[in-house]
Amino acid sequence: MTAQSYARQMHIRRTPRPHLGPRPRSRRPRAVGALLATAALLLSACSAAGTASSGAGPADAALAALPRSTPSALAPYYAQKLSWRGCGVPGFQCATMKAPLDYAHPGDGDVRLAVARKKATGKAKPLGSLLVNPGGPGGSAIGYLEQYAGIGYPAEVRARYDMVAVDPRGVARSEPVECLGSRQMDTYTQTDTTPDDHKETDELVDAYKKFAEGCGAHSANLLRHVSTVEAARDMDILRAVLGDRKLTYVGASYGTFLGATYAGLFPNRVGRLVLDGAMDPSLDARRMNLDQTAGFETAFQSFAKDCVQQPDCPLGHKGTSPAQVGANLSAFFKKLDAHPIATGDADGRKLGEALATTGVIAAMYDEGSWAQLREALTSAMKEHDGAGLLVLSDSYYERDADGRYSNLMFANAAVNCLDLPSGFSSPEQVEKALPSFEKASPVFGEGLAWASLNCAYWPVKPTGAPHRIVAKGAAPIVVVGTTRDPATPYHWAQSLSHQLASGRLLTYEGDGHTAYGRGSDCIDSAIDTFLLRGMPPAKGKRCT
Repeated sequence: MTAQSYARQMHIRRTPRPHLGPRPRSRRPRAVGALLATAALLLSACSAAGTASSGAGPADAALAALPRSTPSALAPYYAQKLSWRGCGVPGFQCATMKAPLDYAHPGDGDVRLAVARKKATGKAKPLGSLLVNPGGPGGSAIGYLEQYAGIGYPAEVRARYDMVAVDPRGVARSEPVECLGSRQMDTYTQTDTTPDDHKETDELVDAYKKFAEGCGAHSANLLRHVSTVEAARDMDILRAVLGDRKLTYVGASYGTFLGATYAGLFPNRVGRLVLDGAMDPSLDARRMNLDQTAGFETAFQSFAKDCVQQPDCPLGHKGTSPAQVGANLSAFFKKLDAHPIATGDADGRKLGEALATTGVIAAMYDEGSWAQLREALTSAMKEHDGAGLLVLSDSYYERDADGRYSNLMFANAAVNCLDLPSGFSSPEQVEKALPSFEKASPVFGEGLAWASLNCAYWPVKPTGAPHRIVAKGAAPIVVVGTTRDPATPYHWAQSLSHQLASGRLLTYEGDGHTAYGRGSDCIDSAIDTFLLRGMPPAKGKRCT
């Protein structure tokens, strides 16, 4: 897989991320399972709280900074030495770092975190370490480093920085959360997320419960300690053991929430932070999911307008309105709900409404995937061949050719369900909210509303709540927003940049999820200048 294709694939999921979820021409929201996953990857914010979040306005409380001095109980972690070794990829080194499982009780055991780096390639004095995170939550930062950032970031940046990544606790190589086996996941991802009656509603709720029970059975101790706050504190330990006085960081999608949280906790240790495809930490889960639903509708409208200009568009022709394109797609989904079509899959999976919807949503993250989506829809709608849409859906879930899933979906739910109380606590609450979600997106609204229920059955109570992040005293922080971003709507970037005392908004007027490394010389130049020279973009800077 090339660096560019890896970058694109990473953004197909997140994504934020509502919160799953940047790369060249592409990295990534909160729920799980076909649309079950959308809330996970979408960055939706859920949890097993007994009461659903209100869906009211942004939070007033601000994240409090931690004391500047390191507590004595944490001193051994900050003083540890990493033992670097080869990790099977030429030019990269790997190590294992220890962090306390529970920061409130450091003596209760450790969590072992996988770290990777590629040393600066230039002859000039290195600027230090540049930590990267592609989002998710649940995306492997090490995979992103090895397959894209470490070889695909601008040469000038790689020449001056040691490129570094750590898989957050519970993710990929860092004591991964586990929930379901591969065949169980196949069943889960095909669960109908637009129930037509009480029986189908019960089946959906049962799927959520089984997923949560699996996570609780396989990762009981870790589930209580995979919050974004804990992952941010882990990053500060890594900063120290790498020998950096301040943290330089590029985070995409959910990675912006992680980076902003770091800034809020350690404002005096902020170096050059870039937050691309920003999340708004002040929103509760229901509002976040509703905003993201509207974001996917915006992206679909752009796709629809482009599709009807192409000769191979199966959803309409020149003159067909975006609303009619959406109606045609919804009608196709309904047909699949009643009669799934063959895919040629070795495990016998057919393409039903759930997998097809996930495949379409996957392509909304990146306008570079629109041609692939048109081809997949044409095959499915005209030739009754669902293979193309299944490929898109599998890429979203990180299901490989052998039928094995990464832990992306498991980690995604685990983090999201710990960070925020659930958007809904019962099917009845979802049903009452359906009109607002369907208004936000006639095509995706119903499924995304039901996906917001998944954290209601989580085995661990949430530890987080909506909050503002101010990071008073931090160095300038560049917040990047894309005007038609489906997973992290532009107004989230506007909000975060205003919350941060030193936030500087950089706007990309375009489509797709995130902006850095996706084809805009204006965006890339502004971010590279900031990383290399410390000069943030001019206030109000906009790029195309």
